[in-house]
Amino acid sequence: MEVNFEKGVNFKNIKKRSQLKAIWFRFSKNKLAMFGLILFAITIIFTVGAPVFISYDAAIEQNISKKLISPGKEYIFGTDMYGRDMFARVIYGGRISLLVGLSTVIISLFFGSLIGSLAAYYGGRIDNILMRIMDVFLAIPSILMAIAVVAALGQGIVNILIAMSMSRIPQFARIVRSAILSIKGQEFIEAAKACGTSDARIIARHILPNAIGPIVVQASLNVAGAILGIAGLSFVGLGITPPTPEWGSLLSGARSQMRYYPYLVTIPGLAIMVAVLSLNLIGDGLRDALDPRLKN
Repeated sequence: MEVNFEKGVNFKNIKKRSQLKAIWFRFSKNKLAMFGLILFAITIIFTVGAPVFISYDAAIEQNISKKLISPGKEYIFGTDMYGRDMFARVIYGGRISLLVGLSTVIISLFFGSLIGSLAAYYGGRIDNILMRIMDVFLAIPSILMAIAVVAALGQGIVNILIAMSMSRIPQFARIVRSAILSIKGQEFIEAAKACGTSDARIIARHILPNAIGPIVVQASLNVAGAILGIAGLSFVGLGITPPTPEWGSLLSGARSQMRYYPYLVTIPGLAIMVAVLSLNLIGDGLRDALDPRLKN
């Protein structure tokens, strides 16, 4: 029997694809995780594709003659006390919430991974100094730190990103440090050192990819926390300033009317609940799919 071996086959890429397929197989077997993924996909479709469904003007333009119309055929989510379409305000408000949530996690993940990698890889005094600084930040409640930073720097998306990111960097630093400590003494790391590979390359190419599981899970769960955080800041008046729609500011603006027009708080509240629930379900599913003990 003749066997032909194709030249140029990248077995490393084949292995990566097979690992991704195995992770997706375990994830897809989790019904709650798939339900969360579908919910999050629907949320993304409506928020990212908001201009397809309705114009932004409907979310900010006031029309007092149509104020406080209950949900129905003309206005699916009703109108607020200024006659603005609640459907437009909810889906455009979701854009801000998701953008801030995702950006916060990306920023905090980058700096947290950098700090955690340096602390775990070099150890000793560097580890002690960096982790004690992180302990100081962890001792301060995240929402209190965010409020303090926003109060000092002022309102605005950039300042909110800084505030939310600073409160989450220590969490990622500890997760990354713990994951790296569990693998940095393994043989392939020692082999890379023996070959003269630089520390930066070892961390970026060998350590972090093998510690990606808990980092991804923590990131997905932190997006949900960041959405709640920005909603909380907006609710107390330190987040996104009106008339820009945002889920927390929608809740805050409707407090005076919620007794007689409960849909004004129910709909934005449900939007927050769906987004956070879907991300938590996805995070739980990723945790189970990436757990090495579940691999065959």
